[in-house]
Amino acid sequence: MSYTGPDFEPPRSRRLRCGPLTVALAALVPGTLLGWAVYAAVGGSGDDGGDVSTSAGASASASSGTPSASGASPSGASGGAGDTDGRNPSPFPGSPSAPSSPSASAPAGTGPLKGKVVVIDPGHNPGNFQHTAEINRQVDIGTNSKECDTTGTSTNDGFTEARFNLDVAHRMRALLEEQGATVKLTQDDDRPFGPCIDERAQIGNEAGADAVVSLHADGSGTGNRGFHVILPGSVNSGAADTRAIVEPSRDLGERIAGTFVRVTGNAPSNYVGDGTGLVTRKDLGGLNLSTVPKVFVECGNMRDSKDAALLASGAWRQKAAQGISEGIMGFLRG
Repeated sequence: MSYTGPDFEPPRSRRLRCGPLTVALAALVPGTLLGWAVYAAVGGSGDDGGDVSTSAGASASASSGTPSASGASPSGASGGAGDTDGRNPSPFPGSPSAPSSPSASAPAGTGPLKGKVVVIDPGHNPGNFQHTAEINRQVDIGTNSKECDTTGTSTNDGFTEARFNLDVAHRMRALLEEQGATVKLTQDDDRPFGPCIDERAQIGNEAGADAVVSLHADGSGTGNRGFHVILPGSVNSGAADTRAIVEPSRDLGERIAGTFVRVTGNAPSNYVGDGTGLVTRKDLGGLNLSTVPKVFVECGNMRDSKDAALLASGAWRQKAAQGISEGIMGFLRG
């Protein structure tokens, strides 16, 4: 979600080599990251580790910078089984195909999540780069004003964050609907641009969502690797009042972080969050204006070649979707 340009390449820091993820790690992080210190001591991310940045200043979640203008689809990126253009991904084995109606949910099933409403917010929009004037319009986020939206980032091969976000959203929708949840997307490439960040929050609020997850991939520097979950801080300013959702959002975020580690085998961010995979922020309109539990998930860093290879893989995107979905399921079941 950081919008550094393709030429951004900070100095490489010292390399920390990591071994394979042990089976024991999965038992240590069923719902939270309390066992992450053990992980750090015994091994790496399960995909050969990576460079560790010693500077936390290159935040992956910055909301301004130089947007990527690439509209390339992920079809050109190397990936595993189930790679698509992000519109109709092959579902996880045993999951139904995603509904064809844009932004709509299929009829709720009879699973354990029946009666629960989940809103998935695929960050950005594939058409944003063609509507720079519109997305640069300022909107009120309570604490201050920000751009309506941004284009997001992309891999060096042109696989855009917007397409990545949509693909994972479709996979999550199939998984959650199989469990009986009613699922709504804030956008499904069914509009020219946006929605703006204030409207994204409003969609979750008006749906009376039990949980909202905004999907992103980062645009930090080479060597910065791993995922992180952004939690809302306590804000009470103007139209923003997050006080009632801070604690349930933290619960949601901790569960997602724990299941993401277990399912994907990937480490929390080595550049923000102090190794916990959790970051609290008060400057994101999508969180500030939410009245229902909500978190952002930065699934990896598109500007690092090793993370980018994972993000471009359909098989890995399925794991990411499953990891996030299982965290949501745990939160909704209590």
